[in-house]
Amino acid sequence: MLTQFIADFAVRCLDAAGYAGAALLMALESMIAPIPSEAVMPFVGFQVADGKWNLWLAVLATSAGSLIGSLISYYMGYYGGKPVVLKVGKYLLLDRHDLEITERFFQHRSGTLTLFISRFVPVVRHLISIPAGIGRMPIIPFCLATAIGATLWNGFLLACGMKLREHWNVVMKYSHEVDLVVVLLLMIGLAWFLRSRLTRRNSRVPS
Repeated sequence: MLTQFIADFAVRCLDAAGYAGAALLMALESMIAPIPSEAVMPFVGFQVADGKWNLWLAVLATSAGSLIGSLISYYMGYYGGKPVVLKVGKYLLLDRHDLEITERFFQHRSGTLTLFISRFVPVVRHLISIPAGIGRMPIIPFCLATAIGATLWNGFLLACGMKLREHWNVVMKYSHEVDLVVVLLLMIGLAWFLRSRLTRRNSRVPS
């Protein structure tokens, strides 16, 4: 079943690569790679709940990964600016419109507060480090806001994973229903993504 497959795959990856694997996944999550923390951190919580990992080392590794990924994105913006970001981003489903939305989100608020808040906002948290780099935000406030926000968010998801592990048998009991919900959400998400991209492309075509 889909739910069991996802759980087994995630746990096998973390078993094989350990803390370094979790850090790498969270580094990618903090860049423009489409890897959501919601698909990683709960399974890190599984490892902790099973007694395989130390709680504080798990938090340290994933937070370090988030910070490293954010710093890479920051320096992409700092040294490369929009042209380099967009050239790389086109291979990762990022276009100019996505970057402009994130830039406006960043520009209309205090930079440090925005970075902190962005760690809890889907999509924005993958991109916010880029305009921070383009805008030459001071590195120390950037690192502090990123590290604190990422640690709080990662810790919340990790705790959810630990709690879910305690009731995993109940989840498996209703896994057929869970599978249907997962598939439905994936289909809705794919349909929304394709529609938004096609609408945007058609709006650019001269009439």
